[in-house]
Amino acid sequence: MKKRIWVLDTETKGTGAQMVPLEQVLKDPSAPGPPLFVPPKRRPRAEPEPEPRPPRRFRVIDVMTREVLAEDADGRAVVDALAGVRSVVDVHISVWDQDEERWRLLTFAEQKAIWALRDR
Repeated sequence: MKKRIWVLDTETKGTGAQMVPLEQVLKDPSAPGPPLFVPPKRRPRAEPEPEPRPPRRFRVIDVMTREVLAEDADGRAVVDALAGVRSVVDVHISVWDQDEERWRLLTFAEQKAIWALRDR
């Protein structure tokens, strides 16, 4: 007589667990399981086109006299306004910051980059 091993089967839903023979609980590894669901790959969402940035607006002020040499000017007009200036340290060049709605003084390196365009 063969002894049976009994185990507690908790697979039942809502009715509680039952004592069943071990052979009934063991699953055959070669038996196919439930079909595997693989979701399709997501299509990338089209990002909205960024709004075109308006052209930069500059202001050039003489440091000594505080005279405005160029107000609300484009890049070409700024370079032309610098033609009569002796040195890059003699002027302050500011750019209009659209996000903060105020004039931002350019760094010395940025002013020198514009100054270099003057000599072309």
